[in-house]
Amino acid sequence: MNLPNKLTILRIILVPLFIIAMLVDFPLHFLVAGLIFAIACITDTLDGKIARSRNLVTDFGKFADPLADKILVISALVCFLQVGLLGNFGAVPITIILFREFAVSGIRLVAASSGKVVAANIWGKVKTVTQMVGIVIILVAQAFLEVMKLLSINIGIPDVVFLYTGIGLIWISTIFTIVSGIIYIKDNIGFIKNC
Repeated sequence: MNLPNKLTILRIILVPLFIIAMLVDFPLHFLVAGLIFAIACITDTLDGKIARSRNLVTDFGKFADPLADKILVISALVCFLQVGLLGNFGAVPITIILFREFAVSGIRLVAASSGKVVAANIWGKVKTVTQMVGIVIILVAQAFLEVMKLLSINIGIPDVVFLYTGIGLIWISTIFTIVSGIIYIKDNIGFIKNC
């Protein structure tokens, strides 16, 4: 297994650690979760760059890399929903994102049955980056609030400001999710028609 694929596998292995850090209430758990998520995001950046620069692009990597991204992002969003960081309608963006991911994965499976590997397009990458940035900002905000509370510092900004900023970022990434899904389906409609 080459280095980019090992980095992709590492990203998947980090997911349970991230979930534990998110859901187990211990001092600075959001900070720990944020660090784990950041490391996972760095592996996402590195695996693609290394694969392309060293000509190590594989069919496994084309399939596993976007799958690892989906596992990471969906896990984070579900954890956010569990701990109340997505507001009253948090299930809506998660449902939209899941629908898009299942639709795209279905197309990939149909293509794979025909011997073709469909790699992520630029819109899928934009979608993933906006999702990851939104998640990182939510984690940074929560970690900041944790540290301020631990140090008994009142910053004078209500927690709800951080909450709604995070919710707004997730909705923006959801818009990119819809756009990328439509483009992906349009670009790969041939696989659907041949079913």
